[in-house]
Amino acid sequence: MKLDILAFGAHPDDIELAASGTLLYHQGLGQKIGVVDLSKGELGTRGSAELRMQEAEKAAKILGLSVRENLGVADGFFEIDQTNLMKVVEMIRKYRPEVVFANAVSDRHPDHGRGASLVSRACFLSGLVKADTNQEPWRPKAVYNYIQDRGLTPHFVIDITEYWSKKMESIMAYSSQFYDPNSKEPDSPISSKEFKDFLEARAREHGRMIGVEFGEGFTIERPIGVTNVLDLI
Repeated sequence: MKLDILAFGAHPDDIELAASGTLLYHQGLGQKIGVVDLSKGELGTRGSAELRMQEAEKAAKILGLSVRENLGVADGFFEIDQTNLMKVVEMIRKYRPEVVFANAVSDRHPDHGRGASLVSRACFLSGLVKADTNQEPWRPKAVYNYIQDRGLTPHFVIDITEYWSKKMESIMAYSSQFYDPNSKEPDSPISSKEFKDFLEARAREHGRMIGVEFGEGFTIERPIGVTNVLDLI
């Protein structure tokens, strides 16, 4: 299956937290969207790898993803080595996306920046004929990095106002990870009652930059070409 956008996340829920509104927006344009999670999030403070997989499946249904896969790399310990690079290359060649989304280039969790570099390098390698995976070479047109915990300045912002509620529904599919007054699990940086307020404030901040209610921001590796400046908002 060929996809228009393939989004990579170091952990299940990375995509939902930072880029799901953008995926929903483009899906609404009739584009095919998929997600590849690098790890199962097995080192997460709350829940378990098995539960995270169940939650990821639920979130995928909410988002209406065409595909969702998990590469099973080691949460917290994966490195940018040949084995992991080629795992990502195989996904890129399998789904042949026009655009790839990847983790924030710099963030609180070290897996995020490392995941961003891993995916970026794999996108380049995927276009090389001699990087052999028994698949045809394919190089996406662009890699865009979504913004996560740290407040990076976005290079562009997508209006997700219409999809805000559905985005939050996909996030809350990961019920083990977020605020639950009855939970006996240890606290984590994302399990507080205030974290949901942070997510809304960040989306409103990005939305305000382009004059809409809610937005998702991305950074770019290289300049974006445009064909009509009147299409920009």
